[in-house]
Amino acid sequence: MGCLTGKVAIITGAGRAVLSDGRCGSIGYGIATAYAKEGANLVITGRNVQKLEAAKEELEQLYSIQVLTIQADTNADADNETVVGNVIKQTIDTFGRIDILINNAQASASGVPLAEHTTEQFNLALYSGLYATFYYMKACYPYLKETKGSVINFASGAGLFGNFGQCAYAAAKEGIRGLTRVAATEWAKDGINVNIICPLAWTAQLEQFQNAYPDAFEKNVHTPPAGHFGDAENEIGRVCVQLASPDFKYMTGETLTLEGGLGQRP
Repeated sequence: MGCLTGKVAIITGAGRAVLSDGRCGSIGYGIATAYAKEGANLVITGRNVQKLEAAKEELEQLYSIQVLTIQADTNADADNETVVGNVIKQTIDTFGRIDILINNAQASASGVPLAEHTTEQFNLALYSGLYATFYYMKACYPYLKETKGSVINFASGAGLFGNFGQCAYAAAKEGIRGLTRVAATEWAKDGINVNIICPLAWTAQLEQFQNAYPDAFEKNVHTPPAGHFGDAENEIGRVCVQLASPDFKYMTGETLTLEGGLGQRP
C-alpha cells in the first residue's frame, strides 16, 4: 500500500505526454503517475480528451487505481464557475471525497513582448491559470476542510525573474503565488496545507522546442545550477506526493522552488 492509498486527488492539466525516452513528458502527467504509484485515485482534467483517456488507460492498467477523466477548460468565454463546479460534482458523485487539489494547468502565448501582447493573449494566461486556480480552490474548500486536505499550486521563475516575452504568463503565476499565500493563512485553522512549487521540468514540449529550434533553445533555455532539468515524475511528482503525505506535514504557505536548485527552499 502506498502513502496515498484511499485518497482522491484532482490534478488539472494531466493528459498523457511522454518524452522520446518514454519518461513522463509533462508536469501534470508526471504528478499523476507519482500519485498512482502511491495508490491515490485520480480526477484528471484538461482540454484534450484523447490525452486524458490515454492517461486513464495506462494508469489504471499499471497501478490498479481508478481514474476519472473530465474535459474542462477555463477561459474568457466560458461560465467558469459552472465548468469547475461540474468537475467537483463528478468527483464527489464518483468518489465521495476530495483530499488533494493540484492546480497545474496553464496556457499562455510565450515569446510575445509586453508591448505587443493582446488582451486575448493576456486573458488566455489569466483565465487558464489564475482564474482556474481561484475557482478550483473555492469549489474544493468545503471538501478539503472535511478531509484536512492539501492544495498544491504551481508558479514559475517567469514571474520571479521577469523572463522576456512572458508578461501574461508571469502575471498569472505571480497572482497564483499571492493567492496561495492568502489561502495558507486563512485555511491553516481548517487543517488544510497550502503550498506552491516553482518548477523547471524537462517536458515533451521543451524537447520538441530543442529539436525544432536548436539555436533559440541554446540562447533562451538555461540548465539549472543542479546540472539538470527536473524530472516530471521522480522529482516534481515526488515532491507533490511528499506535500500531500499524511506522514509529512510541510510548513504551510512556504514556496518550494525547483527552479534554481531542484529542491532547495529559498
